[in-house]
Amino acid sequence: MPEKIRLIPLGGVDEIGKNITVVEYGDDIIVVDCGSTFPKDDMLGIDLVIPDVSYLVANKDRIKAFVFTHGHEDHIGATPYVLGRVPAPCYGSRLTMELIANKLKEHGIRGISLTAMNPRDVVEIGPFQVQFIKVTHSISGAYAIAITTPAGTIVFSGDFKIDFTPLDGEPTDLSTFAALGDQGVLCFLSDSTNVERSGYTMSEKKVAETFDHHISTAAGRVIIAMFASNVNRVQSVVDCAVRYGRKVCFVGRSMINVSTVAMELGELKIPTESLIEMDQINAYRDEQILVLTTGSQGEPMAGLTRMAFAEHRRLQIKPTDKIIISATPVPGNEIYVSRVINQLYRCGAEVIYSSLDAVHVSGHACQEELKLMQALLKPKYFIPVHGEYRMLWQHAVLAESMGVPRENIVLPEQGQVIEMSENSLSLSGVVPNGTVLVDGLGIGDVGNVVLRDRKHLSQDGLIIVALAYDRTNETLVSGPDVVSRGFVYVRDNEDLIDGIRLTVLNIITSYHHIEGSDWPSIKNRIKDELRRYIYEKIKRSPMILPIIVDLG
Repeated sequence: MPEKIRLIPLGGVDEIGKNITVVEYGDDIIVVDCGSTFPKDDMLGIDLVIPDVSYLVANKDRIKAFVFTHGHEDHIGATPYVLGRVPAPCYGSRLTMELIANKLKEHGIRGISLTAMNPRDVVEIGPFQVQFIKVTHSISGAYAIAITTPAGTIVFSGDFKIDFTPLDGEPTDLSTFAALGDQGVLCFLSDSTNVERSGYTMSEKKVAETFDHHISTAAGRVIIAMFASNVNRVQSVVDCAVRYGRKVCFVGRSMINVSTVAMELGELKIPTESLIEMDQINAYRDEQILVLTTGSQGEPMAGLTRMAFAEHRRLQIKPTDKIIISATPVPGNEIYVSRVINQLYRCGAEVIYSSLDAVHVSGHACQEELKLMQALLKPKYFIPVHGEYRMLWQHAVLAESMGVPRENIVLPEQGQVIEMSENSLSLSGVVPNGTVLVDGLGIGDVGNVVLRDRKHLSQDGLIIVALAYDRTNETLVSGPDVVSRGFVYVRDNEDLIDGIRLTVLNIITSYHHIEGSDWPSIKNRIKDELRRYIYEKIKRSPMILPIIVDLG
């Protein structure tokens, strides 16, 4: 009898982003995607959130490969952090492999085999037969992945939509999905991002028409912010710029990096004479300039944000500029995008965004497209992924309406082990899972305790009480000195500060003799009594840090 297949989502379920799923057959493992996500509002100072891959580290000798659906950060963003600990060959489209190669190079990780796969290519990896299937998404080189084992075939949709008129002329490969459905699909794991939207996702060609209108009618510079990875959309903007005699300038680290890679691969075609550097912009009239920049999500350090707040060293917003924000805010980023739009208006510029015109379409399938995939694949089991829990629930309802029995649908939890064969479907425990926070060069060294302290500091501030004590002579040599940071302004609150000093002084003088081992309890007493005193006076609870220099 064939072994059962085990599926373990380590991310990408009940959340947007951080997509990573483990596929096990016997003693062998394939990992599908390895993504990151944006930090939440309460993750103060955190740069990136990646999945906890403790399970992969513990089983790294069993891992045969990582296979990737496409090159968006929510599917490849964790690669340099994970592949450094769990090295394994990687497979995906040319663009995806080049983007991963750049990440590994930046982090100094070498020796990882990266293999570029073409649409419909099949590769044998241990007991797994892996096929890459062309799908349309908001990045070039997007694939669905079919993994066939002796126990059956598992299909991962990746992020997709069904666009019959994509800008690259390569629509979703429906015939291959139909062939898989005829052969028999054991389980289908599908993108749930747009399951709440009825109908079909609008074609990317509509956005290209909108760009043409706005670029052709602009009297000054045109500045367009979008995701750097949306190479097809970048190409449509470039084509418009060339058509109307504008020079193209890329601004922002990721925009420059991705466009450079795409041009090297031939995915992005720009006439040499139409491409300029930032320091060349002033050599041309405003009506000859088109800037493509990062910052469509209002990121503080991105190009458009720095321009809006006059923090960019070379580009400032002018009242004659036309700004196009070609994206919709990722859930949680709405406030940052609104802040940037408001500031652009303050600069006097004309701003076009998705609420005003068709400058963005989703790269994800709506309900009718999701139904079409169900009809083509006819899966025995269904697992909705890539979405928050309400999205997964709605997708399960949609699958049931397409004939998948309710008992054959799993609403997955992170880390949950899902076992299946042709005759059975069961849940068998949970593996270690969760999130790892990246702060600068630190990976996983910021946890709940540190985040709690950061939140405390951000809300209530800090008081440092410093003193020096000579235990030999039993005298206070200096202090107590009080330093306030983010709590109160000392000069305007001298009575409160004097009260804090007096409280600490009374604690120290209450001891007739102090041993070195007494200091921990004295510090705790200082914290407790100061906390009560300050709360009684002004109803605040700052973080209190006593510093005592013991002179022996």
